[in-house]
Amino acid sequence: MTNLNLKQSPRENGRVYLSIEKGYRDQATGKPKAKTIKSLGYLDVLQKEYADPIAHFKEVARKMTAEDTAKKKLTLTINMEETLPMDAEGRKNFGYAAILKIYHELSLDDFFKNKARHEPFKYNTNSIMMLLTISRLLSPGSKKKAFEEKGRYFERFDFSLADVYRALSHFAKISNECQRYLHEQIAAKYGRDTKTIYYDVTNFYFEIDEADEFRKFGKSKENRHNPIVQMGLAMDADGIPLHYELFPGNKLDKETFRSVIGEVRRKYDTGRVVVVADMGIITGDNIYYLTGGKNLNGYVFSFSVRGGSGIFKDYVLNSDDYVGTDGRPAKEDAEFKMKSRRIARDINVTLSSGKTAKKTVYEKQVVFWAKKYADKARAEREELLKKAKALEADPQKYNKATSYGAAKYLKNLEVDTETGEILLAKLRPQFDSDRVAEEEKYDGYYAIVTSELDMSDAEVIETYRGLWEIEETFRITKSTLEARPVYVSREDRIGAHFLTCFLALVILRLIQKKTAHRFSAAKILECLNSIACSNEQENIYLFDYRSEISDVLGDSLGIDFTKKRLRLGEVKNILAAVKK
Repeated sequence: MTNLNLKQSPRENGRVYLSIEKGYRDQATGKPKAKTIKSLGYLDVLQKEYADPIAHFKEVARKMTAEDTAKKKLTLTINMEETLPMDAEGRKNFGYAAILKIYHELSLDDFFKNKARHEPFKYNTNSIMMLLTISRLLSPGSKKKAFEEKGRYFERFDFSLADVYRALSHFAKISNECQRYLHEQIAAKYGRDTKTIYYDVTNFYFEIDEADEFRKFGKSKENRHNPIVQMGLAMDADGIPLHYELFPGNKLDKETFRSVIGEVRRKYDTGRVVVVADMGIITGDNIYYLTGGKNLNGYVFSFSVRGGSGIFKDYVLNSDDYVGTDGRPAKEDAEFKMKSRRIARDINVTLSSGKTAKKTVYEKQVVFWAKKYADKARAEREELLKKAKALEADPQKYNKATSYGAAKYLKNLEVDTETGEILLAKLRPQFDSDRVAEEEKYDGYYAIVTSELDMSDAEVIETYRGLWEIEETFRITKSTLEARPVYVSREDRIGAHFLTCFLALVILRLIQKKTAHRFSAAKILECLNSIACSNEQENIYLFDYRSEISDVLGDSLGIDFTKKRLRLGEVKNILAAVKK
């Protein structure tokens, strides 16, 4: 307990003003501060009422301290024979206060309330989205599961399960507007770096057998034979999601690019951008769309070494001009080396008439080699080579599915297109050692092409490496947030599901940003789930978890997660404070 003290403040007119103040430590700066608890008046005026105002009010401050201390102490009577009531579920989560803090800093409550103002429905869409977002982070699953678990929080979620499903159509309708609003809030309150934008595509499967107009069969990132939906995601330079769009499952990755990046360029006030993406996006149309032939916007794209021309492969394998990280010629035993050149390259661009024309782009090619990547490639191939040799020895033990990955290292391999069975033709499958030798030559080599001719090689490589953030984002969405399989089937409800996932992901990334990226997403959510309490007696809740992570989260967000016991009123006051 911090003592209350009498403060004597001299004024410029020579008079002294008395007040009672309480000291505390500022959570943002860590510096000691004080705030006035009670203003008393000028000393010369108080002397007319009290013989010794200073002594009198020092005693008042002491008594106030004692009374405040007494309020925080109570005696609990425990009956060891007491039994739990039937169906008791007294445990409550309190870590969700951190989620609510970011949710309200982004003014998402205002957005959802405003968007529902002129709608005919009566249910509270902000309250529903709060539950769905919290549940997606702390207890991911179906919408029904989220509704059934709403009692684990201190909030008054006053709506039905039917209301939740009805609200999904409304959320889908305002999804794009919500994303733009979120961007404006982040830019104003946290800062946005959109000079560099990362772009990638993933897909989400549905556990259904038949495709429909939206959920279609396509190339699954997880090699599952299920209908999928494609998601194109743009992310800012700090790893905070910026904008996403959903596409039918048969949409190619490269075909999503202009829709998503075009929306960002038109609606997000980014100015000139440099887009970073992998080789699945690199087409002449996409490059020309960005640059307009005049370098209006820029790109940093990965470029296939193994799929490159013979001239390009010769350039990659030529040891001349490679340098180390110090800029000096690379040694033979170097673990990393890089080089670059500026070239004019012809690309094929589709004209508005539908015809194709060649356009010239001036770009920089950066090539680098890393021993750790070479070792990784060899280790991964080794497993496939073992499988390929086993397949060569006994082909009938395998089929198209079980030979996946290893089949490319065999010649004369024929597969029944209908059954997937491996056929024993006149020529038996034979291990292709020439294919292996050709692949091994390029282990550890990577190439990047960029419009940014003046960007240093190291900066180009470092910029491209930031793409792992978006890959990690997809992993978090699919695993930690359990965004798939998707439990809703209508297209509008699918859209609402991914809006919820997007909001949850943004909030999680902002929590990481506030905590200086000290902890992984999984560790943060594990901690927030563990910050929970049980009703000990009447309105007193007992907490049983504290860690380094919870302390850092509390300090960063201005929430005290250190108390062992809190009254219900104190819990509600904290939750009310994070919503301001």
